[in-house]
Amino acid sequence: MHDTVIRGGSIVDGSGTPAMTGDVAIDGDKIAQVGGKAGPGKREIDADGLLVTPGWVDVHTHYDGQATWDPVLAPSSWHGVTTILFGNCGVGFAPVRNEDHSALIGMMESIEEIPGIALADGLKWNWETFPQYLDALEQMPRAIDIAAQIPHHPLRVYVMGERAINREAATGEDIAVMRDAVRAGLEAGAFGFTTSRTNSHKTPSGDMVPGRYSEVDELLGIGSAFKQLGYGAFGVNSDFDDEAEELKWMTQFGRETGRPVWFLLTDRPTDKVRWRRLMDGVHRARAAGAMVTAQVAGRPVGVMLGIDTALNPFSIRPSYQALLRLPVAERIKRMQDPALRSQILSEAPSPALLNRLSQFRQHIVTRWNRMFPMGDPPDYEPEEKDSIAAIATRSNHTPDEVAYDYLAGGAERFLFFPIVGYNEDNLDIIHTMLTDDATILGLSDGGAHCSSIVDASVPSWMLIHWARDRSRGPKLPLELMVKRQTSETAEFFGFHDRGRLAVGKKADVNVIDYQALRLHIPEVRYDLPMNGRRLVQRVDGYRNTFVSGVSTFESGVFTGATPGRLVRAAAR
Repeated sequence: MHDTVIRGGSIVDGSGTPAMTGDVAIDGDKIAQVGGKAGPGKREIDADGLLVTPGWVDVHTHYDGQATWDPVLAPSSWHGVTTILFGNCGVGFAPVRNEDHSALIGMMESIEEIPGIALADGLKWNWETFPQYLDALEQMPRAIDIAAQIPHHPLRVYVMGERAINREAATGEDIAVMRDAVRAGLEAGAFGFTTSRTNSHKTPSGDMVPGRYSEVDELLGIGSAFKQLGYGAFGVNSDFDDEAEELKWMTQFGRETGRPVWFLLTDRPTDKVRWRRLMDGVHRARAAGAMVTAQVAGRPVGVMLGIDTALNPFSIRPSYQALLRLPVAERIKRMQDPALRSQILSEAPSPALLNRLSQFRQHIVTRWNRMFPMGDPPDYEPEEKDSIAAIATRSNHTPDEVAYDYLAGGAERFLFFPIVGYNEDNLDIIHTMLTDDATILGLSDGGAHCSSIVDASVPSWMLIHWARDRSRGPKLPLELMVKRQTSETAEFFGFHDRGRLAVGKKADVNVIDYQALRLHIPEVRYDLPMNGRRLVQRVDGYRNTFVSGVSTFESGVFTGATPGRLVRAAAR
């Protein structure tokens, strides 16, 4: 008798092959049968009319801190995610010396917008080296599995101290020490190494992060830790200041180590064909024998603008700044005062506050045609006719007035502001990226940008929008949308025991009412440590989620089961 039998569902197994109707049986933590008619089970789930898929493997999440205190790891776990990978973008909390705790918290807060008060209270710092960090993570059971990568910026500070913070060039000795530390982290189970070379990443003081201008010799020297290892990936978030040079060293890394190197890719409002040049570079690198891959987003990376979020079009104006000290209800009441409204609307943004924003968020002062009132359910492919600029034109008001009056109507109101990924006023470029076999799906940032972005829902949205509901362009096959976030992400990073519904694979399974899948409008909660603020987004339609054969969520409700564990990388 099987432990669990999921009967009569539409099975999309993660391989990309067409769906089939049949049973999925689970014994212990493994899948025992896929398709056909299974024998009896101690527990049986009627999946007639439902979708049965592998659990989602989300490889860009930034749960580095939250994973040390939170067994549930929501909101990602609400959305059928059963494995998360963090340590992205070169930021994290190991290795670290005692005197650098606050600096790493500040860097994570500044770059990934995770409340510093929550991190300061939640992090226990019962580690120094990266292997010790993995050991600390292993101590807590969770609802889902977790895995980590080694971040460059903490490593550089750990090895170089103030010289790293001052962004001085690493010496040969520095590079050797960093290489050895990365090798030790990989051998302890890290799934890779990440860095960032972008002006979007700044410290709380507005300075660039320690590794922003690291020389190629440093990156390749650290990368030599991957040689003869047989697993691990090298990840980069880069502005591609010199596109040819950046692609050249990535290609060299791939050829010398045999390991994949990936970088984040979106289209950008300041260079509308950059994404195509870089994708052409990826294909040239692959033709030269290097596994270079672009990690892409499934929808625009968009900031939520509201009264109780990190940013809105008026929060960088002087008179609005005083409102930030008030409780949200009082803030809204004060905004509705005609005199204050007139004062705020008459002011220009503060240059000092504007300069503290990342390069693309600075468009908040001009791109009214890229701000959209968010409906319920949210529309992540809106038309320009529905933008604040278009509404202003039709109503004979200024965009400032339209946005102000909309937001002042309540804290539950949000403007959706696509930062990148929306150059063509639609998702056709993302469609092209998603159908290119030299890309991998990522960038959900489930545990990051807590008060401005909530893309932990992307795994659900991939099915809802791309496979089922899209009306402004071609859809994508359901089987491909499942594959892109199960077997593809799992195999790229080396999670060889999951990502497919196949006999002997780990029993991470979603049972989904596909037609009922629906995202709720985001909401603000103060449920991080020290009442830290974050945006979350609920979803309807997940009937069951299993991790290692154990039911963790049923109809969207956490069962209390914690079968999730730390996953350590290893050669196949």
